[in-house]
Amino acid sequence: QMRLVESGGGLVQPGGSLRLSCAASGRSFANFAIGWFRQTPGKEREFLAATRWTGGGPYYTDSMKARFTISKDRAQGTVHLQMNSLTPEDTAVYYCAAGSGLIVGRIRSEDAYTYWGQGTQVTVSS
Repeated sequence: QMRLVESGGGLVQPGGSLRLSCAASGRSFANFAIGWFRQTPGKEREFLAATRWTGGGPYYTDSMKARFTISKDRAQGTVHLQMNSLTPEDTAVYYCAAGSGLIVGRIRSEDAYTYWGQGTQVTVSS
C-alpha cells in the first residue's frame, strides 16, 4: 500500500509561483508513474503532468507545458510540480497520484492511477 502526501499549496498572488511536492510512504516510487491533477468544484479532474520514476517522461497537458514543470528528487524520494505565472484560473485542489504499469497512452487518464493523495489547495488571488 502506498500513501501519498501533497504539500506546498497556499495563497499566491496572480503572476506568482508555487512548488508543490508529493511524498510517498509505505512503498517507494520505483516502477511507478507519478501524475499531477487538479480539480475545481463542479468540474472533472484535470491532468497536468506526469513522469515515470525510473525513466520516461515527462508528459504534460499542452496548455500547461509552458508554465508547469514536473521533476523528481531521487535523494528525497519526492516529485515536485513547479508552477509559474499563476492566474486565478489556476485556483484548484491539486492532487498527486501514482500508478504502476502505465502505458504512455494511459498516463493522462486518472482512471489509470491507483494511489491518490488528499490534495492541497492552491488559491491564486490578489
